[in-house]
Amino acid sequence: MATNNAEIDDKKYIDQLLANGERVTLECKRARKDVPHSLWETYSAFANTDGGIILLGVDEDLKEKDISKRFNIIGVEDAAKIRTDIWNTLNSREKVSSCLLRDEDINTLSYNGKDVVVIHVPRADYEERPVYINNNLMRGTYRRRHEGDYHCPEPIIRMMLRDACDDGNDRMFLEHYTMDDIDIPTLEAYRNMFRVANLEHVWNGLDHKEFLKQLGGYTTDRATGKEGLTMAGLLMFGKGLPVRERFDNLRMDYIDKSNLVGDQRYSDRLTYDGTWENNIFNFMRMVLPRLTRDLPRPFKMNGIVREDDTPQKKAVREAFTNMIIHADMMISGGLLRVEKYDDKFVLTNPGLLKLPLEQIYAGGESKARNQRVQHMLRMIGYGENLGSGFPLILNAWQEKHWLKPQLIEQPELMQVKLELKIVNAENPTALQRGQKEGQKELSSRQLEIIHLLEKTPGATMPQIAEAMAITYRTVRRDMEYLQKSGIISREGGRKEGRWIINKF
Repeated sequence: MATNNAEIDDKKYIDQLLANGERVTLECKRARKDVPHSLWETYSAFANTDGGIILLGVDEDLKEKDISKRFNIIGVEDAAKIRTDIWNTLNSREKVSSCLLRDEDINTLSYNGKDVVVIHVPRADYEERPVYINNNLMRGTYRRRHEGDYHCPEPIIRMMLRDACDDGNDRMFLEHYTMDDIDIPTLEAYRNMFRVANLEHVWNGLDHKEFLKQLGGYTTDRATGKEGLTMAGLLMFGKGLPVRERFDNLRMDYIDKSNLVGDQRYSDRLTYDGTWENNIFNFMRMVLPRLTRDLPRPFKMNGIVREDDTPQKKAVREAFTNMIIHADMMISGGLLRVEKYDDKFVLTNPGLLKLPLEQIYAGGESKARNQRVQHMLRMIGYGENLGSGFPLILNAWQEKHWLKPQLIEQPELMQVKLELKIVNAENPTALQRGQKEGQKELSSRQLEIIHLLEKTPGATMPQIAEAMAITYRTVRRDMEYLQKSGIISREGGRKEGRWIINKF
């Protein structure tokens, strides 16, 4: 009876796997008598992408459009022999560069009396990628897309090789790049922030070169004795021209598409135009205040000082920091891009994920590509402890009941995108009660204005601007929209009047 129950469970499991057809994590092969050669392409593809399951002994009729009729369980003739052949090949470096499987990853299941070999291929750790076959790195490395295995593009292979180095990318010694290539005002601005965050630190007394050495931005090549900047030092503090000479493939771009009027394409933009030294530290200093200034900020005083650093602002700073420390700056056409909309932020960096999505969402582990840049930013208060950054973002968004942040890997573009939507998760189509049908969704800043007016109906526009730390022009534009939409109205004169929140 136990055997029958086991067979029923096996059949149910296989039926569940096949219910949605072949996909990015499932591959079926006939394999009637022998291990098919194409199995190893799938093994490489699964290992280099998100892992997956291979079923041997299942025939697929590609012409059949009905998924429930597409698969025929033919079984394998000698499951024990096939499993032995798989293990022999896995342990032969002539065929497979790395054996990722454990004993429990290969099983024989029974389906109506026929044997099906089930192989669970895990996603390879970043230290083990790329996984390739036939002793050929460039031609034997595969990735999975949709339901097929494809030769891995060379840029992704080179990215995986860089990622396999546990010491990060930005330690690289840049020969012929010296302190003359450092923008001293940028470095001094960083040192001022460092001094405030670390008042008694011994590095405060060092000259600029020694200070950079301690940070990991300047080094000596032990093999040749030559001194110079590291990749981290140049990217963080370099003059614009040297940065562009060495990393001409990298671009930094900020675009604000919030509060658009008429046919405006954007309300603010920051990209390299010759008026600023385009290094990472300057980009952060100039963009972060613009990015967070419209986030809701409760009016809270700590003594005589306004305290408005909310969990959401911290989350945006963390997201910005993550974008930089996880970026692969050596990808051709790489783009650090930050976009601001009325209802969301979008942050994009070059490179693919080093860790599986579920592991990133869970937290507890962090593997930055740019570990020296990460150290530099952490020393001035940017970036959480290892592995806690993404959970911090999730918790801050959950506190406001906003939609869950979405981390999206885009292999075809060689980039990762993070979307932070400022939209109520329980009612994503309406950001505030009573919103009229067909009316434009309200931004978080407009909602804060309404909340402030509910508490202080007599507030003037200058007072609102001061309380929210935004410009008078922005407040006036938002108030005009709220009035035009019928959400608020004015009662009384300019001096003694009050704002009414209309209930509808």
